[in-house]
Amino acid sequence: MPLSKGKLKKFEEMLTFTNVVQPTFEEAIGKNHPLKGNWNRDFFKNNKPLVLELGCGKGEYTVELARKYPENNFIGIDIKGARIWRGAKTAKEQGINNAAFLRTRIDFIESFFIRDEIEAIWITFPDPQLKKPLKRLTSSRFLNRYRNLLINNGLIHLKTDNPELFHYTRSLALYNNLTIEYQTEDLYNDNPSDADLGIKTFYEQMWLQKGFNIH
Repeated sequence: MPLSKGKLKKFEEMLTFTNVVQPTFEEAIGKNHPLKGNWNRDFFKNNKPLVLELGCGKGEYTVELARKYPENNFIGIDIKGARIWRGAKTAKEQGINNAAFLRTRIDFIESFFIRDEIEAIWITFPDPQLKKPLKRLTSSRFLNRYRNLLINNGLIHLKTDNPELFHYTRSLALYNNLTIEYQTEDLYNDNPSDADLGIKTFYEQMWLQKGFNIH
């Protein structure tokens, strides 16, 4: 199916964005990308802690957290270029220099980061993969990869509208003796004033309008 003119324009514009890294499939699968272990030295040009947003969509969390925490560097990762375009353009227009975007599959995350390179990970409204549990971004397959990349006591934050994904992830954490720092099945009734958890993505606003609880 041919791309729409709007998507083509976004892809062309993204090629000019210095805050977007777009490796080819061949550069990502089973390879060590040149930025692996070198994001701060070669990309951000500083030594600030790195935080990832996985499946970042339009990059709302990446941009807002970067705006709020200039002492950290943030990287939003997604395979959908037309979505990343929005976050990257906002960061560029607003001069948010500690936000970047990596267009690749989460499966290839170990091609881009080394052990203990990441301080925290945000997973915001991922596809719950109801029929394919192993493809869930919180499956054991992915959690083991994150464990290798995160610093000791690094945090993983999950926000979802899907109860099945929430309970699946919670059960995995308990089974593997991972500490659950905070949990809720109704975020905006239980903790309505948390500024970080209160950042609303495009998809979150859609689910809230439909009356879904945020887990």
